[in-house]
Amino acid sequence: MFTGIIEAVGSLRRIERRGGDARLAIEATGLDLADAALGDSIAVNGVCLTAVAFEAGGFAADVSAETLSRTTLSSLDAGAPVNLELAMRPTTRLGGHLVSGHVDGVGEIVERRTEARSVRFVLRAPERLARYIAEKGSICVDGISLTVNGVDGARFDINIVPHTLEKTTLGRARVGQSVNLEVDVIARYLERLLLGESAAREGGEITRELLARHGYLTDTN
Repeated sequence: MFTGIIEAVGSLRRIERRGGDARLAIEATGLDLADAALGDSIAVNGVCLTAVAFEAGGFAADVSAETLSRTTLSSLDAGAPVNLELAMRPTTRLGGHLVSGHVDGVGEIVERRTEARSVRFVLRAPERLARYIAEKGSICVDGISLTVNGVDGARFDINIVPHTLEKTTLGRARVGQSVNLEVDVIARYLERLLLGESAAREGGEITRELLARHGYLTDTN
């Protein structure tokens, strides 16, 4: 598990294609790897990866075909900046929110505008994820724990303060760029629990009738 508080910005040294999957070599000179061990989890742009080797000032991790197909990692070029975070400890301050490093989908930055000393981004999420994104809720964008300021359909906006702009890759993010999204884990499990036995059936989904039957709505009209 992670907190979404970025510890360092590294870069992709190289990507080695290996059949249908790949191995990434990450430059991580700004990340304290002194007590990191083989098998440890490290989040790279919000993707939980397992360290399989350590090199001078960095590490390597294998990326499965599944992860390549569901994240932005496959589109990175050598030298691309990446957000890095070591797995949280039981004593870590939870400054962000609980982040699993299991990316739910890829979104797109559709607008960037300056507001005073901050920058407001508008992003478009995949439609299937829109129901998990709530105003003033939490979302993880490229591994960064952020607060959703507003929601409009599958679009949502986030306000990035100067510190976050400086310490993460968002400072150089541009319109049209793809980003990894992880929704609040509580929302995902809550939906599954509300579905109950219907979750095991193909096409099971939350409807107004289902919510009314469990007392969450008093009027189904």
